[in-house]
Amino acid sequence: MRKGKIGAPDDLMRRLGRGEIELTHEAFHTLQPWRAAAHLRELLMACGVLPAVDKQLCLFESWLVGHLAVIAEPEPAQIIRRFATWSVLPKLRTAADRRPLTPGSQKYATGQVKHATAFLNWLSDHDLTLTACRQTDIDRWHVEHKEHNRSTVRPFLLWCQTIKLTRRFRLPPPQARRAAPLSHSDRLSFLGRLLTDDSLPPRSRVAAVIILLYAQPCSRVVRPTIDDVIHDNGQVLLRLGEPFSPVPAPFAELLLTWIDNRDNMNTATNPDSRWLFPGRRAGQPLHPNGLSSQLNDLGIPTTAARAAAIRQQVLEMPAPVVADALGYHNKTTTRLRNETGGTWSRYASGDHTRSPPGWVPRGTGDS
Repeated sequence: MRKGKIGAPDDLMRRLGRGEIELTHEAFHTLQPWRAAAHLRELLMACGVLPAVDKQLCLFESWLVGHLAVIAEPEPAQIIRRFATWSVLPKLRTAADRRPLTPGSQKYATGQVKHATAFLNWLSDHDLTLTACRQTDIDRWHVEHKEHNRSTVRPFLLWCQTIKLTRRFRLPPPQARRAAPLSHSDRLSFLGRLLTDDSLPPRSRVAAVIILLYAQPCSRVVRPTIDDVIHDNGQVLLRLGEPFSPVPAPFAELLLTWIDNRDNMNTATNPDSRWLFPGRRAGQPLHPNGLSSQLNDLGIPTTAARAAAIRQQVLEMPAPVVADALGYHNKTTTRLRNETGGTWSRYASGDHTRSPPGWVPRGTGDS
């Protein structure tokens, strides 16, 4: 933006200095343009001027203020405000207390509110209200809408029933869709190329190997810091869960070289960044969506690659070990073990004497 334009970053700074903008997160929710306000807020949090709050939570709260402002009718606006305040936001905050929220979490929360609003608009278009809505109306809405709409509005309808805004409804169960994993040979081929092809971008190589070896989504790949990489007595470990995962020799060399030559380290906002994959914003790692796009440009399907990696892990090791070391829920790894025909059905949860994940299959350059 041009210098001096109302709402530009320098203008926001002047208004802060004059006391026209309160130094609170609530005040930043309403500032425009939102990108400049978000960047300034991140700088203030990085400097300790504002309390640290999860970035995705901030984005959702700022979006919610604007969304509520454009709902014309007071009654739907009140319902949506209550749903967001008492159902969506508490779940986001609880999740943020456990670990940093992913852009996907924020997108899903935003989608819940959007689809709840769209459902109320649909009722209004059909001269209906929540209290007058019957099972036949719910069935008609489901017939008219796609699976994504149905699954995203489901939490709102359940919430309406819980607080007795509506009568009880029979809702169709959500349908889980899973990406087909890569074949084992394709996964080995990708690993071999990433570990040996020096013409590929170093950042993409390191991130893709983490996905293919440790079954991490892009939202988790960007979260480790260089302090999560331990180099001691010739052994390299990577902390993704507990215990740390060993890094095999072909990847260890690549990983340590990357740490010494990370990009995005010469900006004013990141001179001392500890992120393994520093982003361009103050105190922030690389954005998962940007990383995913970079890997897709290399022809690496991140979701399918992760699915192949986790299935191979539960074939090689007990599901509880894989769950703890890679940050998965034990139920997830147990289900995958059963689906893939794993042989660890009698393994006792809590017996973590076996080595955690971190192997490189034969054929990828391991000597």
